[in-house]
Amino acid sequence: MGKCRPCPSLKSLSSTIGGMLCHCGSPNKYKKLDSKLERKMIEMKRSASGQSNFKSIDSIIVRFPQFRDGLKNLRGVFEQYDEDSNGTIDREELNKCLEKLQFHLTKEEVEDLFHSCDIDGSEGIQFNEFIVLLCLIYLLMKPSPSPDTTLKIDSPQLEATFDTIVEAFLFLDKNGDGKLNKKDMIKALNEASPWERSPAHVTRTRFKEMDWDKNGKVSFREFLFAFINWVGIESDEELPD
Repeated sequence: MGKCRPCPSLKSLSSTIGGMLCHCGSPNKYKKLDSKLERKMIEMKRSASGQSNFKSIDSIIVRFPQFRDGLKNLRGVFEQYDEDSNGTIDREELNKCLEKLQFHLTKEEVEDLFHSCDIDGSEGIQFNEFIVLLCLIYLLMKPSPSPDTTLKIDSPQLEATFDTIVEAFLFLDKNGDGKLNKKDMIKALNEASPWERSPAHVTRTRFKEMDWDKNGKVSFREFLFAFINWVGIESDEELPD
């Protein structure tokens, strides 16, 4: 199999999705949700007290196959609620899904999530967007430190996958402000052994691939979209080997 190679995938992803975000509205469209996520990440960073299972960026990359397997479990859930089998979940289908999964959200919260995850403005949630949406709901509804709120999908593997993705973000968020910046990325990419350090241009490129709205900061939502493409969800049909 060889080493994982996330960068070529991300270059294609960045140009495609970056263009979508530019055409689908102002970054203010995402501001409310991203602010909530930022506060949640700050809270979780503090509660982690510097403890992490990740010691370097490579320790995240080697777990890509596990992430992929965990997230693919959502395919059946997505297809179950895509009632017309058109490859997207509309608002009505999403409301049925969230009700079945026992996520108690207001109409405003559901609408905010729908708009924030429908990055191509198609008025429908595709599979990769569905993963992001459920992960965001799981994170925002997850009480700290109590584990009482759980996804009603009967999938401990999926919940563990979501938790580990959050942990990967917290590892990269070196200053604990709930978002990623270029300094965070440089520090994280260079924390491995000296001979594994990434050249400066590689660090800049990887950061640009996540910073779709080019504001110099990467929210957890932006990170999630990039991350699920890093691990190869739905990329087999879209990208060459």
